[in-house]
Amino acid sequence: MKWLNLIQNGLFPPTCILCDNVSHCEKDICQPCLNQLIENTNYCYQCGTPFKQPTPQNTVCTACLKNPPAYNRTIAPFAHQGIMRHLVTRLKFNDNYKNARLLGMLLAEKIQAETQLPQCIIPVPLHKNRYQERGFNQSIEIARTLSKKLNIPLELNACVRHRDTPHQVGLSKQERLVNVKDAFSLQKPLPFSHVVLLDDVMTAGATLHEIASVLKKNGVEKVDVWVCARAY
Repeated sequence: MKWLNLIQNGLFPPTCILCDNVSHCEKDICQPCLNQLIENTNYCYQCGTPFKQPTPQNTVCTACLKNPPAYNRTIAPFAHQGIMRHLVTRLKFNDNYKNARLLGMLLAEKIQAETQLPQCIIPVPLHKNRYQERGFNQSIEIARTLSKKLNIPLELNACVRHRDTPHQVGLSKQERLVNVKDAFSLQKPLPFSHVVLLDDVMTAGATLHEIASVLKKNGVEKVDVWVCARAY
């Protein structure tokens, strides 16, 4: 199959979904646009919050030391700014599915060097009303590419959002925690000790904390978080 991909890319090279220039790699983004992505390189090991000053790798922020979230670690390679914000927004609100493939590939590239990969990927679920309104779950679409690239199975049916919570935009961290309290449940037991929650953007981490709490109450030992971008 690799040689077929090489022939296809030679005859019909990928084009950048941002500027329509030819991309010289399998990703649908050219190098100049790729260079404009703002990387999140210095952040809390547990919650992904960016540090203002350079810190040693795997440092945990003061907030997590005082009140640790239910998840164990966060990988958030990009800032939710500029081109990354554009890619996520166009995916969520304009049905640009090609963006999901690119976001999944960008995230997979950052994770491939990890030595302790999870046993499954759980995309953050939408409530059925939100899903019907939007027609798709952007986290699932991103996770499909990630699953193929990293050879990690997807789990789409175990965790459900049974309460349709109001939007989190404009809420404080505490208000967000209250908003999503008891909004998720497990439909079936998970035979895994280490799982990852996958979302497009992480802001306060309230939703991810709530899901991780449910998973750990049901026997999962370690819950990591992977997001394409971290909001500042």
